[in-house]
Amino acid sequence: MGISRKEALDCLQSDDLIGIGMEADAVRRRLHPEGVVTYTIHGTIKYTNSTDSADFEHIGDRIGDRISDIVAAGGTGVMLQGEVTPALTIAWFDSLFRRIKERFPFLWLHSLSASEILAIAKQAGFTVLDTITRLRDAGLDSIPGNDAGILDDAVQHQGARVKWKTEDWMAVHRAAHGIGMQTTATMTFGGGETLEHRMNHLEAVRQLQEETGGFASFTPWSFAPQGAALNGFEEATAVEYLKMLAISRMYLSNIENVQSNLETQGLKVLQVGLRFGGNDVGSVLLAQGANAATEEQLRQVIRDAGFKPVQRDALYRTMFLN
Repeated sequence: MGISRKEALDCLQSDDLIGIGMEADAVRRRLHPEGVVTYTIHGTIKYTNSTDSADFEHIGDRIGDRISDIVAAGGTGVMLQGEVTPALTIAWFDSLFRRIKERFPFLWLHSLSASEILAIAKQAGFTVLDTITRLRDAGLDSIPGNDAGILDDAVQHQGARVKWKTEDWMAVHRAAHGIGMQTTATMTFGGGETLEHRMNHLEAVRQLQEETGGFASFTPWSFAPQGAALNGFEEATAVEYLKMLAISRMYLSNIENVQSNLETQGLKVLQVGLRFGGNDVGSVLLAQGANAATEEQLRQVIRDAGFKPVQRDALYRTMFLN
C-alpha cells in the first residue's frame, strides 16, 4: 500500500520538493529496478469533427487513411475519440472497429473514454457491461481514462465528463476490468480544485485498483494553459506538477506505471519527472506545438536522465530494447 492520505497531504503542502522527489524515486526503483523508461508510438484520431457534417458513411474511410499515416510513422496503436451523436450508434462503432481490425490486424485500439462508452450505452439502451463487451468483441482492446478530470462530484467538471458523475466513470472502468480489459487512469489538476479534492481522486483510483487490479497506468497532468486562462485559474507551475507526479507515484503504489507526460510538460520538465517517480513518457506522436519532439529526442532525454529507453505498446509490454 502507498503512503497515507495524511502523508500525501503533508507532501502537497511541503516545500521540500527534493525530498519528495527522492521518496518517489525510491518507489519507482522498487517497482522498476531494471532502470528502464518506456514510451509508445500511437496517435489520436477524432472520429467526428466539423468537416464531417452529417456524412457519417465516409468517416470510416477518413479514419482508415489517418491510421495509415500513423502506422507509416511507426505507430502501433490508435486512440479514437470524439462526440457520440445519434447517428453514431453502437452498430456503427461495431462496424468501424471490425473494419479497422480487418485492415490493420496488429493495431491496438486504445479508444473511447468512459464518457463516450456511457453515451453509447445510453443511446443503445444497453448496460455498460453489455456495451463494453460488444465493443471488445468488435475490436476494442483497452479504454483510456483521460476524461477523468477530478473524481469528486463537488468539483465543476470540465470537458467530456460534464454529463457524468464520478461513480459513472468508475462503473465503466470497473466493468471493463471485470471482463479482463485493462484501462488507464489520469487526473487533470490545477483547475480550481482543493488539495482535498485531489486526494479524493487519488483515493478513488487506489480503491478501484485494490478491487480490480485493472489499471495499467496513471498519468497526472496539469490543466491546459488555454483552459486555465479561460476559467480564471493560474497555470500549474513545474514545481506543482513535479510534486503532484511524485505524490501520485507514492500514493498509487498498487499501479505499476506512472507517466511523466511529454504532451503537457515538454522535454525539460518530463526529464526531471523521471526522478520524481515517472517510469514512462507517453507517446511521441501526441505532443504538438512547443512540446513536440522526435522519437530520437525523446530517447536521448531518457538516456541523459540515466535510463534505458524502451518502446512499449498500450499496456506497457516491451516491444523493443536498444
